[in-house]
Amino acid sequence: MVLIVKIIFGIALNGGALYAMTELVDGVTYTGGLTFFVIGGIIVGLVNSLIKPILKAFSMPLIFITGGLFLIVINGLLLWFLSYFLDVIQFRDVTLVFQNLGTYAIGALVFGVINWLEHLIF
Repeated sequence: MVLIVKIIFGIALNGGALYAMTELVDGVTYTGGLTFFVIGGIIVGLVNSLIKPILKAFSMPLIFITGGLFLIVINGLLLWFLSYFLDVIQFRDVTLVFQNLGTYAIGALVFGVINWLEHLIF
């Protein structure tokens, strides 16, 4: 029971971070309403749990050299994967579109800070 609550809470936190990012960053658009945030929260949660630790481990020297700024690149890759995955799977009316590469960088920074704050508070 605790595991199920933890999973649902994680999906809600990731979906909330996605919502805040789409509202705060110009050039990031989405379709699908609440469905987008649920699917996005699930995908981001899986990527954060499975792939992100591996990326962090392999890029640890770059993270140290840049003072942690390379984490923005990792979050940008995570957002690119989310956008790509939604295009490939073609959920009904669920998309995430970034205007350009700069929007990915700003979105990754905002997403990372908001996600960190959410997990710090909750």
